[in-house]
Amino acid sequence: LVSVLAKYENQINVFSEYLEDLPDTDEPVWILGECYNAKTEKTELLSDVHSRLWFTYRKKFSPIGGTGPSSDAGWGCMLRCGQMILAQALVCSQLGRAWRWKADAGQPEEYQRILQCFLDRKDSCYSIHQMAQMGVGEGKSVGEWYGPNTVAQVLKKLALFDDWNSLAVYVSMDNTVVIEDIKKQCRQESRGSRLRPRPCGWGEPFASGVTPEQACSNTHGNRATTCPLSQSQLLSDWRPLLLVIPLRMGINHINPVYIQALKKAEPVSCLAAVFIQACLCLPGEELIYLDPHTTQSALESEAGSGVDDLTYHCLRSPRRMKITNLDPSVALGFFCKSEEDFDGWCNLVQQEIQLKRNLRMFELVENHPSHWPPFVPPSKPDVQTTGAEFIESTDKLFESEEEFEILNV
Repeated sequence: LVSVLAKYENQINVFSEYLEDLPDTDEPVWILGECYNAKTEKTELLSDVHSRLWFTYRKKFSPIGGTGPSSDAGWGCMLRCGQMILAQALVCSQLGRAWRWKADAGQPEEYQRILQCFLDRKDSCYSIHQMAQMGVGEGKSVGEWYGPNTVAQVLKKLALFDDWNSLAVYVSMDNTVVIEDIKKQCRQESRGSRLRPRPCGWGEPFASGVTPEQACSNTHGNRATTCPLSQSQLLSDWRPLLLVIPLRMGINHINPVYIQALKKAEPVSCLAAVFIQACLCLPGEELIYLDPHTTQSALESEAGSGVDDLTYHCLRSPRRMKITNLDPSVALGFFCKSEEDFDGWCNLVQQEIQLKRNLRMFELVENHPSHWPPFVPPSKPDVQTTGAEFIESTDKLFESEEEFEILNV
């Protein structure tokens, strides 16, 4: 796969075209679950693409691990794609899918905080430093190229240390998504909730049929409105879900049967991306994508300060490529903010993808397979440190997970 990626990178300008060259078509264009008409909604389409956080190679950042590389050019493209898919999940969670970025407008505090998570510093939660060092637990040396499943495993582990977003990252195994396991993981108590006091000093769940307002009123009379937490915060028992499905859609080249499956997958998701180029949409049998293979200088920014974010948005015309040029080793990503979103996703997958046998990129099952080991939701080790710092002081933070690259051909 390393040689394939190198060949792909060398030829990228040969078969890539600019969006202006997109032929007139009445076929809908999907951008991460949003549908556009390329003829009449081109401005809106470009605004959507420009609003996505774009992560590329960087140079001149502090050496990884103190003595490691100070640039990820040539090896960090998959890590940057992983950053893009995770950043989109956080944007959907904190700002909503309809949010749009404008270069000359002030940005919400949540946006700045999300961007801070990905800056090229050792203390940023999802920085290239954290990802590269956490990859050591997956058997990857710093500076070594990653596959899609390895990147997904790294993101899953780093998310355990992000109390602000409290994102549940589920990585499917053996091309199988298990509904029971996902609900078990997402219904875990939010890690951040342990740091917030319960209203009125309540330490136990409210009695059946009693609302938080009633409970506060019973305790403090008319002072229910002083409760520091909203009802939604108190009753929410679902952590936002980033579902990643590593797939192998062919041997040396993508199997054409999966092209229709990919086109079916896009409309059922508010977040669909394919590792390798962080593909955004599927017009016809083509992909529009954000390319990480551009080297930019790392920004010098103090923690907590505003970020000059122009270089984190691809303002030039996005590129497009044929699906058949895609590497067959990919990972699809889906974001579900609520349990209702996830239930709706399951229904759409069953209706649109799994009706025909030849369209099945993955399996969706209700219960945990009996021949699998028991499912244990991942949990943060009881330490006050970042993921990379903890792994540096531990022989093995997690049991290294096998690269599940099952062929579906």
